[in-house]
Amino acid sequence: MAANKEPSSVVALLSRALHRIRSTPPRIIASPATQPRRAAVAIIIRVSPPPNHVFPAPQQSESGSPANVPALSLTEFFQQDWVNAPGARPEILFLRRDRPDGQDGGRMSGSGPNTREAHVAFPGGKTEEGDEGGLYTAMRQTWEEIGLDLAESSYTPIGQLDDREITTSLGKRLLMILSPFVFLQLSPQTTPVDPSPGTTLHWVPLSALLPRPIGDGPRWSTVSVDASSRLAPRHSTVLRLLVRLLVGSMKFPAILIPASPSSSSSAIPENADEKSIDAKRAAHPLKREHSLNFGGRRPHDEETLKLWGLSLGMTLDLLAHMAPPEARRGGGSAALLPPDAEAELRRVPVVAPSLASVFPRFGYPDVNFWIWVFGKRYRAVIRGWESSVRAGGTNDRRINWTGSALTTFYAAVRKALVVVIVVRAIFVLLGFLLGGWLLFRR
Repeated sequence: MAANKEPSSVVALLSRALHRIRSTPPRIIASPATQPRRAAVAIIIRVSPPPNHVFPAPQQSESGSPANVPALSLTEFFQQDWVNAPGARPEILFLRRDRPDGQDGGRMSGSGPNTREAHVAFPGGKTEEGDEGGLYTAMRQTWEEIGLDLAESSYTPIGQLDDREITTSLGKRLLMILSPFVFLQLSPQTTPVDPSPGTTLHWVPLSALLPRPIGDGPRWSTVSVDASSRLAPRHSTVLRLLVRLLVGSMKFPAILIPASPSSSSSAIPENADEKSIDAKRAAHPLKREHSLNFGGRRPHDEETLKLWGLSLGMTLDLLAHMAPPEARRGGGSAALLPPDAEAELRRVPVVAPSLASVFPRFGYPDVNFWIWVFGKRYRAVIRGWESSVRAGGTNDRRINWTGSALTTFYAAVRKALVVVIVVRAIFVLLGFLLGGWLLFRR
């Protein structure tokens, strides 16, 4: 079972990953003058102690009040007994939003109005005027959305993962730059939260996302998106139906996350310190209108959730940091790839998993074939990325390999779709001509 593996493997790998993130400068993508919009999310990690673990009595000062304990360093945190106790379980926080706020909100969540499945995402949102930077945005949005104050001493910022570009359908236009920030909960108990209506919290064991033999192995699935919703004008019903018939659907890789009552929370727990929550509200009022979620129907705890899109990519970025150095150099991160990932991606260590998460496959095989035909430049970028990693031992931080790969891939997709639509239109026209000729011949 994963619970037996975690004390000796997952906790140690998490420690390695967080130390690596803290010491590795992220790739920062500057916002162009034509599109200055930015956003940030918070990737929050905790170690859940075993239920039967006995904690020592808290230290007290001479006056009898709790003593002020200095904040722990990252190394000191992972040396604590309860962190390394048998049964301790590293977990990562995901949110399920009933209805993401608008088109951009759906893109940042990894969900949107064009799918009918339950998806999870990280707390976060758009940078607003007055924010002091991406880190401030992630902390503010987390407080506004779920009532979790990451400025408390119970949490420490670890560092930032690489920036990501959020684009329109098929990568034709940049919408904003997304910055993911990693936080670690230092205390064994999670502080009370107050999610906005329609938002549920899900603490997911990292072992459920890690490949065997370290973890339980991710349960891969797909998310189907109607291609017409991304390729045809929104208000043109006839054109949308035509594109739907000609192109079909787009399928993105996803990881299944089972939701359970023990892993989600949609309200303040009964034993929560309501006075402390009320005091925080008075000092920092919750501005629900800035959250990426509006109220909606009540969630169902028994349903299976899906992690996909940008949220899956950022999660795989984090998990790739947990790979041992020899596995990273030898392509060991390919174990994090979905089963149907392209062979080119399986050759690239470290960074390929997060790249594969945003590459769709189409429901019609001929569409995928033409994408491969026009994907020469895309494959050249992947090979250059591979050479950069293997030559230097780490990814070349001066080149935006992810952006280059996405740009060339979606260029191939656009060409393939044009060819597919033209070929199908020709066959339809020939079919009408042949049918008319047979009809008049009679």
